Formats: sequence, C-alpha cells, structure tokens
Amino acid sequence: MQDKIPTWVLIGAVVLAFCAGILNTTALMGFTHVSASHVTGNVSQVAVSFFHGDIQNLQLFLLSIFSFWVGSVLSGMIIGGSELNIRRHYGYAMALELILLCLSLFLYLQKNDFGQMMIAMACGLQNSMVATYNGTVIRTTHLTGVTSDLGASVGRWIVGRKIDKNKIILHSALWWGFFGGGFIAVWLYAKIGYLSMLLPIVILLISVLSYQRLGFWYDKSERLLRLKMIKQKRKTLNTKTLAK
Repeated sequence: MQDKIPTWVLIGAVVLAFCAGILNTTALMGFTHVSASHVTGNVSQVAVSFFHGDIQNLQLFLLSIFSFWVGSVLSGMIIGGSELNIRRHYGYAMALELILLCLSLFLYLQKNDFGQMMIAMACGLQNSMVATYNGTVIRTTHLTGVTSDLGASVGRWIVGRKIDKNKIILHSALWWGFFGGGFIAVWLYAKIGYLSMLLPIVILLISVLSYQRLGFWYDKSERLLRLKMIKQKRKTLNTKTLAK
C-alpha cells in the first residue's frame, strides 16, 4: 500500500473495531461466557467441550461459529466484494448489523442463548464488510491477523528492510480501537450489564446515517467533477478552433 490512507477510511475502521471490542467483551462477560468474534478460540472450545461431554457449551460454541459464518455470507450477498469501494452497499450492511444487535440485546436481556447467535452473526457481517484496502487486509472484529502483521513489520524493520508506514498506522489504530472498546465494555458491563451494547448500537446508527450523507456527497462531488472536466474540454476545443 503506497498511498496515504484517507482519513474517513482510518476513522471508519477504528470505530468498527471499537464497537467490536465492546461487543466481544460484553459477550464474554455475559451469562454465556462465549466470544462473539473469536472463531479460532471457539473452535478450540468445541474440542474441549466435546471431550468433556459438556453438551450445553458445545451447542453454544457451535452456534456462535455457525452464526459468525452466516453473517459473513450475508455480507457477501449485500456488498459483493472485498476491496473497499464507496459505491458498495455498506450502509445496508451496517443497518442489518444494527438490527441484529438490537435483537441480540433483547434476547440477552431475556437470558436467551440466541442472543449469542445474533451478536456473533453481527460480528461476522461486520468483519466481512471490508476485507482489503489497496492490498492491505482490514479485519475489525479480532486481532490475530492484525497482531501478526504488526509483528512481521517490526521484524522487517529490525533487519533493515523497507516497511509500509501507512499499513502500520492502520493496524495499530485497529489494535488500540479494539482494545479500547474492550476496556470500556468492562467498565460499562459492571454498571449496566448487557445495556453496554447500547453504545455500539448508537454508534452504528450514527454511522449508517453518516454513510448515507457521505454517499450523497460523493455522488454530488463526482457529478461536479465530471461537469468541470466537460467544461474544460469544451474550452480547450474552442481555443483550438479559434486558433485555426
């Protein structure tokens, strides 16, 4: 990735990572004690639960893994591509995530295990919304890949190889955004329990509305740019005609 990361891309990615940090930590602290976005750990827990004959936890872990996968499927259906493109339907995807989180909160408050299904599905949907930007992998609901990429960059720097500073900035921002969300979630959950999910719900609502405005501004700017180019082309042609 050679170009500087646009501010709106960096802010959007960090906001999503922050929300995911809150959601995952809330899920872990709740009555299910199952991660919403950590598929790798949940797969390991499936093996442990199966070995010990813990059917209840086995069902919860399988439900969470499957729901995360379904969320990714929904993301692929709505957005249709992994490379960041402002013309894709991110607003619809975020709106669906918002609905899933509202359902999850309602079910969690009823002590219903399907709250885990909804929150995991929301995380899977979010994680698959944007997979790459200019070749850089962007994951907003877990830190395994982000931590690996940061470690590899430090390794290249230590031996004097060229490193991509923009990539380091993006991944560092994602790491601290997720961590910050988890930190806030611990404090909020101690105060209001599952209602801590209201913070990412409100943030997502604002993001959906903001994205609609961003799309409108982008289309308007593009039309104005095309009009300016047409006028410039006509002016050039007129100049050449007068010169003849």
